[in-house]
Amino acid sequence: MNEPETIRDFLNAKTIAVVGLSADSEKPSHFVSEYMQRHGYRIIPVNPAADTVLGERSYASLSELPEKPDLVNVFRGAAVIPRIVEEMAQLGFCNLWVQLGIINEEAALKAEANGMHVVMDRCIMVEHRRAGLA
Repeated sequence: MNEPETIRDFLNAKTIAVVGLSADSEKPSHFVSEYMQRHGYRIIPVNPAADTVLGERSYASLSELPEKPDLVNVFRGAAVIPRIVEEMAQLGFCNLWVQLGIINEEAALKAEANGMHVVMDRCIMVEHRRAGLA
């Protein structure tokens, strides 16, 4: 978890499904995803309470996505991470990024045991800037 090469690989993603992407521009999920979108990433919102976010159709769950994303970025509480890991395993999604301040070690270990790569408790926008990609 959080290996530098995994972070670099994740930053090469083209399509990012963002679980918990808010339509509220004041929320971190919104401005971080907007930043990533401005830097060439395709953002797919996963939020059952929104029809569209950042000009993209929003989906109620990962299982409703019309395509397999390169990366799943999570802005939800630690308690729901195990359910997201389970859904990702069922769908064959293998790259999980859990945002800064969200930690569920047990879920991360389960994800890795299922062959997933995991970055946890890191901000993708901060790592993107740190990598000099901005």
